[in-house]
Amino acid sequence: MAKTWYPVIDYASCIECGTCVNFCPHHVYDKAKAPSPAVTDTMSCVDHCHGCGKKCPVGAITYVGEDTGWTPPNGKAQEAEAPCCCGGDAKEENLCSCGADSSGKKVSIEYLYLDLNTCDRCIGTDAVLEEVVVALTPAFELAGYAVKYNKVEITSADVAAQYRFLSSPTIRVNGLDICESVAESNCGCCGEISGTDVDCRVFEYEGKSYEVPPKAMLAESILKAAFGENCGCSCGYYELPENLKRFFDGKAAKTPQCSCGGNCR
Repeated sequence: MAKTWYPVIDYASCIECGTCVNFCPHHVYDKAKAPSPAVTDTMSCVDHCHGCGKKCPVGAITYVGEDTGWTPPNGKAQEAEAPCCCGGDAKEENLCSCGADSSGKKVSIEYLYLDLNTCDRCIGTDAVLEEVVVALTPAFELAGYAVKYNKVEITSADVAAQYRFLSSPTIRVNGLDICESVAESNCGCCGEISGTDVDCRVFEYEGKSYEVPPKAMLAESILKAAFGENCGCSCGYYELPENLKRFFDGKAAKTPQCSCGGNCR
């Protein structure tokens, strides 16, 4: 099994057919989220396996660690070898996470979070974001834009690196974080999950800070990001924030082990 080899989904191209989720026998994908392909167990991916990528009908799957020259079906270039939209190169562990799509009028909204069972901020933001997306989608479609809304649970440090995750929760539109900077405060819920002190995102709007963002802020930010000129590219070096490292380490330490003494799957 591999630490530096796992699939990366281009959600702007993905049609959520569920082919990759149903094909993979190693439980790399979370079947509970099917047909949406949520990569949650990177450690179970078999080194240099291209099975799910070969099955994808739209070529939306590439791989971290790809070094064989393999390209997805339908002629799509491997992302790790393709030039980034900003003019730089996206290389291996520091893949470009730009979500912009220059081939058509698309709005890709992505919600990245740590927990939707315990964390009040993630749960509350999820509910508000759902309402805003539902309200804005008819207007986008009337203007000729296709809206893609996807949720991603950040379950490990590897997944955090894959998505270049900086703070929970995060909302991106066409690859661009709707918050210009990361502001955080202590989150008792995530501290309870991990058994450590953890800070989670607060949303700053009109001079005030909110643990759960108001609808007006999200609607305004999504529209601004969707029609702005910035592509949201985040090329360059990524390092897991110490805050998130404590969360994942603490969560792993609290996870009960099998009676055999190992971490059975």
